[in-house]
Amino acid sequence: MTPNTDRNQTLFDRARQIIPGGVNSPVRAFRAVGGTPRFVQRAQGAYFWDANGQRYIDYIGSWGPMILGHGHPAVVAAVQKAVLDGFSFGAPTEREVELAEAIIALLPSIEMVRLVSSGTEAAMSAIRLARGATGRSKLIKFEGCYHGHADALLVKAGSGLATFGNPTSAGVPPEVVQHTLVLEYNNLAQLEEAFALHGNDLACLMIEPIAGNMNFVRSSVPFMRRCRELCTQHGALLVFDEVMTGFRVALGGAQSVYASAIPGFRPDLTVMGKVIGGGMPLAAFGGPRAIMEQLAPLGPVYQAGTLSGNPVATACGLATLRQISKPGFFEALSAKTRSLVDGLNGAAAAEGVAFSADCQGGMFGFFLLSELPQNYSQVMKSDGTKFNLLFHGLLDRGIYIAPALYEAGFVSAAHTDADIAATISAAREVFRTLK
Repeated sequence: MTPNTDRNQTLFDRARQIIPGGVNSPVRAFRAVGGTPRFVQRAQGAYFWDANGQRYIDYIGSWGPMILGHGHPAVVAAVQKAVLDGFSFGAPTEREVELAEAIIALLPSIEMVRLVSSGTEAAMSAIRLARGATGRSKLIKFEGCYHGHADALLVKAGSGLATFGNPTSAGVPPEVVQHTLVLEYNNLAQLEEAFALHGNDLACLMIEPIAGNMNFVRSSVPFMRRCRELCTQHGALLVFDEVMTGFRVALGGAQSVYASAIPGFRPDLTVMGKVIGGGMPLAAFGGPRAIMEQLAPLGPVYQAGTLSGNPVATACGLATLRQISKPGFFEALSAKTRSLVDGLNGAAAAEGVAFSADCQGGMFGFFLLSELPQNYSQVMKSDGTKFNLLFHGLLDRGIYIAPALYEAGFVSAAHTDADIAATISAAREVFRTLK
């Protein structure tokens, strides 16, 4: 019998014996696309190498944080120095203050910020804060937007607008999501009706302004304007989940993109993660002083975390923010991402494949549809079988995109023009097989 020389498969077989599904986050298991997950051995710049030593151009970048590419020298140096000083203290450090000051300087909507360790923790805490600050229980979220795996957010739409959501995970009792109302993204009529029915009981409306968990779908400007108006009118808080978009689509996050189209626009609370940690487990939530002072130890809303503000993570995040704040950084990153998206659109058109794509800053997404979808139900019409063929076709050619139809992609400052050209060329070869 010929011995198995695929170390990815060997590692996956080992992992499945001791880790549920062989992975520590479900999408990594390749269940949606089939095949064997790539076990990463190392990464540098725009590339990673798997357990077989195969190199891939990486368009996941740890799902967004690696905006500078892997192993940026300034970030590595900052982390190495921090490690020598100590891994964790469970006490305040100056670097926590510096990172908070850096975030506040870049996001005008934030006057105070609390550091935590994950996007799930930040979103969960922001909702608790919104409920504590308003004295209300109900919240709105949108189908296709993901805000972490806290119980109250693992919910799908109910049978009608007047009813609240149903759990989407075992282990979440129906009574836990009884206050969560799920609406269709970009649906103005539903939004109006929801506030008419429940506006005076709503603590907050939470939204991904550019949804990255149904691939890449923008909230329209009229829809976002109305979200802001209705929240203000009814005394609910507008909570922006910028875990993915924060410091990724623009230096001022997605909220700066909408502020350029809606004069005076600001969310009430912002949830952040990914880029602010530079690849380390770090997230945050922040907003105006009057709201944030409701948090313990100043106020009655409790939130705590042993590893919050971890000194190594803050060093990594602070070094990353300093690099992306340099003049011209986002202009260059946006141009790279646009060249990729335009090239993919052109390659698909040349081969007669239904395709649409969009991008903002260093984040992009595409669909095997002739027009960009506006909500989750439209995203669901994308051809899953063809996507799987496209995914594996690119993978075989050394291009690594998200192993799922519903995930956005990310370009880093380390991607070169040659990387972009190679990706477009590989995509065209695969498009030719999808007719």
